[in-house]
Amino acid sequence: MAKVGKQTWSFKNSPRILGSSAVGGPKEGEGPLRDDFDVLHDDPYVGQKNWEKAEEQLLKESIQMAVKKAGLQSDQIDMVIAGDLINQISISNFSARSLGIPFYGIFGACSTSMQGLALAAQLVDSGYAYYAVAATSSHNATAERQFRYPTEYGGQKPPTAHCTVTGAGAALVGKGTEGPMITFATIGKVIDMGIKSPWEMGSAMAPAAADTILAHFRDTGRTPDDYDLIITGDLARVGNPIARDLLEKEGCSVSEKFTDCGILIYNPDQPDVFSGGSGCACCAAVTYGHLMKRIRKGDLKRVLVVATGALLSPLTVQQGETIPCIAHAVSIEAGGETS
Repeated sequence: MAKVGKQTWSFKNSPRILGSSAVGGPKEGEGPLRDDFDVLHDDPYVGQKNWEKAEEQLLKESIQMAVKKAGLQSDQIDMVIAGDLINQISISNFSARSLGIPFYGIFGACSTSMQGLALAAQLVDSGYAYYAVAATSSHNATAERQFRYPTEYGGQKPPTAHCTVTGAGAALVGKGTEGPMITFATIGKVIDMGIKSPWEMGSAMAPAAADTILAHFRDTGRTPDDYDLIITGDLARVGNPIARDLLEKEGCSVSEKFTDCGILIYNPDQPDVFSGGSGCACCAAVTYGHLMKRIRKGDLKRVLVVATGALLSPLTVQQGETIPCIAHAVSIEAGGETS
């Protein structure tokens, strides 16, 4: 691994995504990407007694499936890197206790998917791990209980609100001869534009996304023309045009190749999706399901995935704090066979 510019890691030993999985819930099964999930659950409880245990089950399921799809066993995995939205990343911690695999817990809010993937690639590229899993999860009901109001409360939401994705995604990273390659990771800076409303996540995160994308191009010397797709994690229909405008103002034209996981995962007319999807599983499920499928089919050769996260907590909202945000970008490329 080598550092490129100020914020970017360049991976020299071709760490690859050897297996990936996407798991979703009932609402995700009604969306346009339903066929790109490995598993869709009709029951939001996933057969468990509460929402948090349901999310734990989703995360464990995605990790185990990614390992299986890579043709490996759990005792061959050197590290699981995972995080979630719930206090003290308890979903990931509780999942790890039953996996029996060394565990590295992280928190990046909804940027966790690419934060974890960058760290997994770093471990593999440097030789500190043969196989590392990057995984994350979210659940609509656990996130609502954590950050806003329990779903049972039936509180009204404005159209700028997001719908937290119920699901999980995992990627197994290792050295191999086949599979999508991870070539760059650009680590974002915390950006805070003074937005306080937890209903304005798209607006709050858009500047962080634009900042990281610009840093990626500045560090690597690449341009939007070098990518088939540039996709953010959770900006949805409010934040995506803001990020586009910010990039355009800096002379970075992303044209029609710029989209967002929160836009893709739901149909615009689906009930109660508001401005689109969010949550850790939004970027993870779209990337490790839909995008991996397109890359492996040859529809996409090079993709820049920019996961965005709002680093707020219930306490900081109650204290009237503004919302600091971050975005991490990972370049994923179709990889031919190597000797």
